Amino acid sequence: MQKILNVPVKSSQHNKPIVTDVIYLKNNIKKPIVIFCHGYKGYKDWGAWNLVAETFANSDLFFVKFNFSHNGGTLENPIDFPDLEAFGNNNFIKELDDLENIIDWVIANPEFKNEIDVENITLIGHSRGSGIVSIKASENKKITKLITWAGVSDFGARFPEGEQLQRWKKLGVSHVLNSRTHQKMPHLYEFYQNFKENEARLTIKNAVEILKIPHLIIHGENDETVPLEEAKNLHLWNPNSKLVIIEKMNHSLGCTQPWGSPMMPFHLEEVVNKSINFALNK
Repeated sequence: MQKILNVPVKSSQHNKPIVTDVIYLKNNIKKPIVIFCHGYKGYKDWGAWNLVAETFANSDLFFVKFNFSHNGGTLENPIDFPDLEAFGNNNFIKELDDLENIIDWVIANPEFKNEIDVENITLIGHSRGSGIVSIKASENKKITKLITWAGVSDFGARFPEGEQLQRWKKLGVSHVLNSRTHQKMPHLYEFYQNFKENEARLTIKNAVEILKIPHLIIHGENDETVPLEEAKNLHLWNPNSKLVIIEKMNHSLGCTQPWGSPMMPFHLEEVVNKSINFALNK
């Protein structure tokens, strides 16, 4: 298995590297490309994502996962959040730009020429990342399949309102406690302003309603973070999609960080198997 890890892919719009992993079986067979996007307070090496990558690669898929340029990680330390300034300056548009950069980089990389099928590209997103891949799939005609795991259906609904919003505007920054790392993670008010300036583009419903490609929605029955109703909304907006509800599965698909087992949790294994079959048209 070929593993190219922690590659600093250049962002064409933003002044930070997009730290990227590529995992595949090097056999000179052109393979479907699968690009995975992590969620909020996530990163490419969280939980069992490395086991996920290897499982896709062993199914003869060309798997790519990466940290968004402003997710709070660095090239030197891509795990957790050593760069809270970058985290605070993140927004949805930057994440869409990063994903576009990764798609272009994979397709144009001469090292991958004999290993990738550029006519077969699946995007997978977890949680907030699913909103990003849904929008990108509606915009980029190179994308041929879309899969969401525990995906959000509405970015706007997650912003505060009323007095809380006004306080955020006045202070210019708000903080969210990361219960695992105990960091106070900043969000600049510009994050909200950027959303409002691009609200039509960033409304997931608008993207999902115009999708014409195969679309798989996987959600846990016991998702404590993103209600199951959001998956049902996505399916309602795209009746041609396939909705899979996994009994008793939570938002993290059974994973924790760190994940010390050599085996994936059984819920994640089910998610991955269904996703591989979908990507391979099985």
